[in-house]
Amino acid sequence: MERRGCHGDILTAMVSDRAGEDGGTGGVPRPRANDAVSVVDVAIGRLKRRIESGEFAPGHRLPPEAALAGELELSRPSLREAVRALAMAGVLEVRRGDGTFVTDLRPERLMSAIGSFLDLAHDTALDEMLECRKVLEPGATALAATRIGDAELDGLLERIERMRTVQDPGELVREDLAFHADIVAATGNRTLQSLVSSVSNRTARARMWRALVKSDVLAWTHQQHMDIHGALRARDSLGAFAAASRHVNDVERWVRERLDAVRERPGGPGE
Repeated sequence: MERRGCHGDILTAMVSDRAGEDGGTGGVPRPRANDAVSVVDVAIGRLKRRIESGEFAPGHRLPPEAALAGELELSRPSLREAVRALAMAGVLEVRRGDGTFVTDLRPERLMSAIGSFLDLAHDTALDEMLECRKVLEPGATALAATRIGDAELDGLLERIERMRTVQDPGELVREDLAFHADIVAATGNRTLQSLVSSVSNRTARARMWRALVKSDVLAWTHQQHMDIHGALRARDSLGAFAAASRHVNDVERWVRERLDAVRERPGGPGE
């Protein structure tokens, strides 16, 4: 019987279901030579199912390329593309001179590929990161309000105070990331932590904080962090959701205004 659970669901979401369509005998899809994308999809699907079933367990080294291609009834180029795609997704790890291994499959490993993609992107990635924060952080903050402990609350307050006095952008970025990460960690939900972490784009957040310092608008950010902390200390999940939503929405509006101004300049990204 195929073992799915959390890891199977994540893998399924990351790989096209077309790879599982029946296109050959015995219920095994047969690659179509005239459709290169579908051939790779089939290759990913066959390899994915071996991983999901536990046949290729975490830490397992895959057979040599020629042997595995024959076993899965795939061409070597198709298998190579499938391995490359699953390695980019964090499902496989290619070790030069040692072979290809199945990763530990923890959610944070699978989600790290998303964060890496955002780090490589430009302004559109910042837009998407802000949208993701609007979806994830208020709910996570509301959940944290029902579970956070006094020691964690004290730690958050210390971070807020450090952010109020620190002017170095790098330090501000570290404290800001840690502040929001500590809130999500208080939920005790590792998958939620991975999701939020995957959209905490360090490059974009660094640009944001540098602009905040230069524009002298740290005061309202400090107050909003205090509002979030106050709702958490009161164990007020609705208040925590509202405070986090207000914070993320205000940051988004502020950043979008400045992005629009940059894009409208002669010679800017919009030119």
